[in-house]
Amino acid sequence: MKAIRRFTVRTVLPEPIRPLARLATNLRWSWHRPTRELFEELNPRAWADSGHDPVTFLGLVSREELQRLAADEDAVRRVQSAADDLDRYLQQPRWYQSLGDDAPSCIAYFSPEFGITEVLPQYSGGLGILAGDHLKAASDLGVPLIGVGLLYQAGYFKQSLSRDAWQQETYPVLDPDGLPLTLLREASPDGNGKPLQISLPLPQGRRLLAHVWRADVGRVPLLLLDSNVPGNDDAARGITDRLYGGGGDHRLQQELLLGMGGVKALRAYQKLTGSPAPEVFHTNEGHAGFLGIERIQEMMSAAEPLSWEEALAAGRASTVFTTHTPVPAGIDRFETSQIQHFFEAGLAPDVPVSKILDLGREDFTDGNPFVFNMAVMGLRLAQRANGVAKLHGVVSRGMFSSLWPGFDHSEVPITSVTNGVHAPTWVDPRVSKLARDHFGSEAEAQSRWDLAYNVSDEEVWALRREMRVSLVDDVRRRLRAAWKKRGAADAELAWTDSVLDPDILTIGFARRVPTYKRLTLMLREPERLKALLLHKTHPIQLVIAGKSHPADDAGKKMIQDLVRFTDDPAVRHRIAFLPNYDIAMARTLFPGCDVWLNNPLRPLEACGTSGMKAAINGSLNLSVLDGWWDEMYDGENGWAIPTANNDASAEERDDIEAAALYELLETQVAPRFYGLTVSDRAGAAGASQPGAQRVPTHWVSMIKHTISHLGPQVSAERMLKDYVNILYRPAAVAGRRAVADNYAQAKALAAWISRIRAAWPHLQVEHVDSVGVSEDPQIGDLLQVNAYVALDQITPEDVSVEVAYGKAGDNDELADVTVAELKAAEELGKGRHLFTGTILINRSGSFGYTVRVLPTHEALASKAELGLIVNA
Repeated sequence: MKAIRRFTVRTVLPEPIRPLARLATNLRWSWHRPTRELFEELNPRAWADSGHDPVTFLGLVSREELQRLAADEDAVRRVQSAADDLDRYLQQPRWYQSLGDDAPSCIAYFSPEFGITEVLPQYSGGLGILAGDHLKAASDLGVPLIGVGLLYQAGYFKQSLSRDAWQQETYPVLDPDGLPLTLLREASPDGNGKPLQISLPLPQGRRLLAHVWRADVGRVPLLLLDSNVPGNDDAARGITDRLYGGGGDHRLQQELLLGMGGVKALRAYQKLTGSPAPEVFHTNEGHAGFLGIERIQEMMSAAEPLSWEEALAAGRASTVFTTHTPVPAGIDRFETSQIQHFFEAGLAPDVPVSKILDLGREDFTDGNPFVFNMAVMGLRLAQRANGVAKLHGVVSRGMFSSLWPGFDHSEVPITSVTNGVHAPTWVDPRVSKLARDHFGSEAEAQSRWDLAYNVSDEEVWALRREMRVSLVDDVRRRLRAAWKKRGAADAELAWTDSVLDPDILTIGFARRVPTYKRLTLMLREPERLKALLLHKTHPIQLVIAGKSHPADDAGKKMIQDLVRFTDDPAVRHRIAFLPNYDIAMARTLFPGCDVWLNNPLRPLEACGTSGMKAAINGSLNLSVLDGWWDEMYDGENGWAIPTANNDASAEERDDIEAAALYELLETQVAPRFYGLTVSDRAGAAGASQPGAQRVPTHWVSMIKHTISHLGPQVSAERMLKDYVNILYRPAAVAGRRAVADNYAQAKALAAWISRIRAAWPHLQVEHVDSVGVSEDPQIGDLLQVNAYVALDQITPEDVSVEVAYGKAGDNDELADVTVAELKAAEELGKGRHLFTGTILINRSGSFGYTVRVLPTHEALASKAELGLIVNA
């Protein structure tokens, strides 16, 4: 018999232990060990049955048990102590509060997914986990962030396997009342007002309504919009059904709700709570880009409305855009007719639809002018943009260089902030305990990663084995459950009790499964992999996990191929694929693996933070030099898999890189783990056997080096500080200047840009000459460069005239370029001007120079911002 309706009844707690409700609903518990321990100590069995979910836990404890706890003075004291600790955490000044007045009072952070805890399954992979870590680190540092996203009724899918190893997807519906969320309500005297509701117009006179749920991520509120509300028709109710679940109009409406609805939700929340308005808007990937349109609509419909150009200038100044993809296929693109159809319904009635279409139009070389590109719109709506690793910044500048024609790729205004991971979430409690026991809680709180060197080799090695044992136990349990879902009977599954060995080198590989991440590179030579798994003196074992997008059959085929290999009775005790990769699985997988494997096609991995999470638990990385590993590999924190030349075919590249992977595992990684000497490797008597090995001192020294050196570099705290100092503070300053004195600077900038764009086609460098070079130039000679420039209606104050000089190649391309500004020296009449300057010849060999002209204004963030340049 099935219920026709289901809802969750929340527990009413007795007054003495009422603070438990606040402790359960503030997601700080997901990374705060003492709070989790409190719930466990109150009722260990209910805590285990709840899946370590405090909200569910409170629903499992009987009323009688709650009354007993309320009468227990010790329990009440512990609850109150935990509540007091939370209050101090929420209220006391932290790092951010020590910054100057230029730090923004509030930052709005928009993302399509947030991975905070498995209890709130609103994430699919790296983008969401990164967003969750961003919020947690902001909370710990006191950064006044407010998150904005969508509440998906089914979250992302749950993954299982069919008998023939094909990925199956299911979508269990979530009940928001059973999640650590609070429904925002309008203010009312009894505190029980109507649910806060935002509204967007849709075509054919329909409306999209959404409620707003709040999750507390420590100090950071996270607003999640939910379209499954009364008043919506069935189609509108389904807009927030699944994360990345639909295409076409469905995906577009999700992104309109996230961006435009998200700004409306922020304004309503601001009014309801009295919290400050965001001074900076951070668009995490293009999915949220429409937030910029809503902000422009606000300014164009104000009591003293701004023009399109003025509102665009004002909005761009305080907007940051982060791109997470190094491949054009990873960007959302819609038909321009779709965008037009929805905006003509009145989504932004004061904004010209033609201007919106121009923002996302691929009106550049090799672009499709009939396509609306969400990343292109994101870049055009933000004055500051970044990639998520140094290499990804380079790739992004190349990928989007068509937006800045005439500029070298290095000058494209996209910087980089390398991702990080939230250590309190991802460091295993046993690693934290070891640090506390040795160095005290103060050292742990200060993230003294360097103290790893003070722990004995024996303790480090024993801890690594302990975490490996936990992983082996978890793999056996999960593998048995996965096989039962595939239709196996208990009588067939005795072998799962002996899968993996806690004394064998354990390698992890877990991530999303698009083809470029090459899940099956390890299967390139199956017999060679078998030999590695079954080696007599230095075997390896592999734990693999990952989900393929429901529409990606190529990714599903890769999973199927891999699982069929793992099903072989000859190797299935040494290699396992675990379905339904999520945060809960990751918490055991990262610490339990000795080596973390990553072998994407370089440079298609934007960052790849899974290896960071492994590293902070003492795992070593074995990776292609891509993403974060490209900048942080130092030769002692793991191994770099060599990559084939770019002119190799796809088949040749996979062959070469798979062979390099096998070679590293066979000759370097495994022997070092087992502490084998050269004579041991040759098969001499006394070679170590798995399970009876000595402490491998070189391996342990690599662990200590990894923790002490990589720990600070890969932390989300470092990442957040970089965002604050490199992007948020400059954006806040620029935003304040833009809006001061009734938008005086934004208005002046908009007028200046219009004037410059109109006159720019007429500007030209007429002639360049140089004086001072002898027939036999030498290092140290001075060269005077004169540039005669026809500015037409532009003034010398509007431009920067530069000489760029350096080594000239055979094709006259300059390398190792230095840029110097030429000064306006003489007005020559009819809009013509002489600019001059002196440069030092600082190199021998082929030397060359050129002259170029760029617009300049104090409100521009970079000289390339407008994409205007005239080269001599």
